[in-house]
Amino acid sequence: MGFFGFLLLGLIAGAIAKLIIPGRQGGGWLITLVLGVVGALLGGFIGGAIFGSGLQEFFSIQTWLLAIVGSIIVLLIYGAITGRKRVR
Repeated sequence: MGFFGFLLLGLIAGAIAKLIIPGRQGGGWLITLVLGVVGALLGGFIGGAIFGSGLQEFFSIQTWLLAIVGSIIVLLIYGAITGRKRVR
């Protein structure tokens, strides 16, 4: 998969992850892109460690599922780190 294909995969996987996670997450499309790309990398690493295969082809369902699951994990971590700040 090429560089731009991987960016597109990350952007779409990050957007899908934001739709799956309930509540309101901060960040615009740039944060979504970064979280999606990091999530796709994480998903590929997890897929390689557990199942013996990572991100293969752009149109593979396995690639998309790994990227989305990785993006959900990264989005949950990002939400826990940034969190909502309450003003008293």
